Amino acid sequence: MTDINITRLNASQSDFDSVLAKLLAWDDSVDHQVNESVRHILHEVKTRGDQAVLEFTEKFDRLTVGSVSELEMDQTRLQAALEVIPQDQRVALESAAARIRDYHQRQNQTSWQYEDEDGTVLGQKVTPLDRAGLYVPGGKAAYPSSVLMNAIPAKVAGVSEVIMVVPTPDGVVNDMVLASAAIAGVDRVFTVGGAQAVGALAYGTETIPAVDKIVGPGNIFVATAKREVFGTVGIDMIAGPSEILVICDGKTDPDWIAMDLFSQAEHDEQAQSILISPDAAFLDAVEASINKLLPTMERAEIIRTSMTDRAALIQVADLSEAADVSNRIAPEHLELSVENPNALVEEIRHAGAIFMGRYTAEALGDYCAGPNHVLPTSGTARFSSPLGVYDFQKRSSIIGFSAGGADRMGRVASVLARGEGLTAHARSAEYRIKGEQ
Repeated sequence: MTDINITRLNASQSDFDSVLAKLLAWDDSVDHQVNESVRHILHEVKTRGDQAVLEFTEKFDRLTVGSVSELEMDQTRLQAALEVIPQDQRVALESAAARIRDYHQRQNQTSWQYEDEDGTVLGQKVTPLDRAGLYVPGGKAAYPSSVLMNAIPAKVAGVSEVIMVVPTPDGVVNDMVLASAAIAGVDRVFTVGGAQAVGALAYGTETIPAVDKIVGPGNIFVATAKREVFGTVGIDMIAGPSEILVICDGKTDPDWIAMDLFSQAEHDEQAQSILISPDAAFLDAVEASINKLLPTMERAEIIRTSMTDRAALIQVADLSEAADVSNRIAPEHLELSVENPNALVEEIRHAGAIFMGRYTAEALGDYCAGPNHVLPTSGTARFSSPLGVYDFQKRSSIIGFSAGGADRMGRVASVLARGEGLTAHARSAEYRIKGEQ
C-alpha cells in the first residue's frame, strides 16, 4: 500500500491564505436533478399525504404495506429492542444518555420579568415547541448516538411530543437505534426515510403529525428536503462534511494524533482533518504514524481519499499563530492537544466544540462526554452554536404598561410614529396619554 501524500503548508508562505481557502472550499450546491426530485417528492407528500408516503417507501425502501400506521413502531417494540440488545450496549447507551441529559439540563432557560419605575412589567416567556421531528439515518448507516443527542435536549426543553422517522430498507431494523429511542423518551417512531419523511414531518399526513422543527442528519436528499421545507418548519442546520482540527505542541504521542485525525476522515471522503503545530519534526512524525496505521483501519480507502484530498499538516511559528489559523477555519471539532489548554482556549473565538488537553479525544464527544455532537460545520461556527435545549424553546416578549408608563412612553412613541408617517400608530399611543383623549 503506497503512502498518503498529505498537503503540507506553512503559515509563513506568501500564498498561505489562498491555498488554505482552496483547501477549505466545499461545494454545497445541490445537483439540479436532486433538487427536482426532492421538490417532486415534497409536493406529492404535501398534496397526497399517506398515499404518497406509501408509494415512495415502496419505491426507495422496497417495503410494501397497506397503511402508514403499519410503519409505526409502538413503545412495546422500542422496549423490546432495549431488552434484546447486548447488555454492554444497553449499559453504554444508558450511561451516555445520563451524561447527555445532565449536561443539557444545565442549559434550560426559564422565563423572567422585571418592573420599571412606572410599574410597567417587561420580560420574556420561554416556551418549549409543541412537537419536534427527529430524522435518523437507517440501513447501513445507523447512529444510535444521534438519537440520544437530538431527542434528549428536546425532552429536557419540555417538548410534548418527539416524532422519530428512520428508514428501514428491505425491512432491516436496527435494534440499537430503537433502544436509543426508548432511552431518550421518543414518543412515536415511523419507519419512513428520505425526502418523503421530511415532507411528512413538515406538512403532516393523515397518520404522521406535522412538527414545528426537524432535526437530525441525513443524506443529500434529506438535507435538500430540510432546506426546502425551512420556513414551514424550523430546522437545526444544513450540515457539511465532518471536520477535525488539532492544535498540538509536539508533545502528544503521534499515534494518538493520527488516530484522532482518522476518527473524522473515516466518516466519508469529503471529511476534513487538519493538524497545526509549531514543531516541523512532529508533523513528520504524525505523517509517519498516519501511513503506519492506515493499513490497520477497516475504512482505510475512505480515510485515504479524505486525507489525500482534504487533509493538511500546517506549520506555524507558535501556538498563538495556531489559534489565529484555527479561528480563520472555525472548525466543527477543535482539539487543543497542548500542555496548557486553559491558556490557549482564551485565544479561540470560533469552534463548534473544543476538546481540552491530550487525553480528550474528539471521539468521546461524539458519544458520551455530555455536550451535543450536532455541531456547525464549514466555517459556520463563526455564527452558529451546537444543538441544545435552546433550539427546542422559543421566547415571547412580555410587555405590560401601567397607566403612568403608557403616558410617559406614549409621548415617545407618538414622536417616533409621526416621524415615520404612521399616524394610526401615533394616535393609538396618544389615546393612552393623560389629557389627550
